Amino acid sequence: MDIISENRCFGGVQGVYGHRSKATGTDMTFGLFLPAEAADGPVPVLWYLSGLTCTHANAMEKAGAQGWAAEQGIAVIFPDTSPRGENVANDAAYDLGQGAGFYVDATEAPWAPHFAMESYIMQDLPSTVFDAFALDPNAQAITGHSMGGHGALTLAMKHPGRFRSVSAFAPICNPAASDWGQKQLGAYLGENADFEAHDASHLMRTDGLDVPLLIDTGTNDQFGDLLKTEAMASAVATRRAEATLRLQKGYDHSYFFVSSFMEDHMTFHSEALYA
Repeated sequence: MDIISENRCFGGVQGVYGHRSKATGTDMTFGLFLPAEAADGPVPVLWYLSGLTCTHANAMEKAGAQGWAAEQGIAVIFPDTSPRGENVANDAAYDLGQGAGFYVDATEAPWAPHFAMESYIMQDLPSTVFDAFALDPNAQAITGHSMGGHGALTLAMKHPGRFRSVSAFAPICNPAASDWGQKQLGAYLGENADFEAHDASHLMRTDGLDVPLLIDTGTNDQFGDLLKTEAMASAVATRRAEATLRLQKGYDHSYFFVSSFMEDHMTFHSEALYA
């Protein structure tokens, strides 16, 4: 693992690191904020999955997570959103290919050789960070924004017992019925694949979620029709899940929205991680 940068931050360290991923077969980069408490032993971990077009740096620099994480003594991991490199398949559209991994393991050409983002987030990157840093593997939570919210919700439901809490900012809730989902899942998994196996609303309705859930979405979100928040609200009600879904008046899809409610989400996860 290579140290790209390390900076003092809210009494802890904000680092950026590179490593060779077995899952993607590429070099990957991630950010990691370690609070001061990590100097004395393992600390709880919050995974932050970013959205379309983002790298590890967007949320690390704009979401305002570190100050609140420092108050709660929580580490935050900021993975990249896809494999990258000259030999990695890409597309001219912003919502497919590099920067748009959708947190699934691709099975179709030309994506299958490298686009294994579910395996990367759930297996490969954890084995790297838990070996190298003072992090508690028994105290993990997950959040994400937009495509990353889709990833946080689906990965938590597909891997029960892994996370103590889940939250999302403006997540893509029903990709099987959205242009943000049908296009990507069709490309990565094939047009005849079971899209609902990667659909948070469907997974909530059929399998449920055994940990607390918090979702915030802005009423002025410019991508509201693509997010399909109403599908998740219906699924939560059907399942009678432990969940809070909030529509925040006047907010859009930007990092200004994310940073406005980061304190709430960090407090929400802290209550679960330290329970």
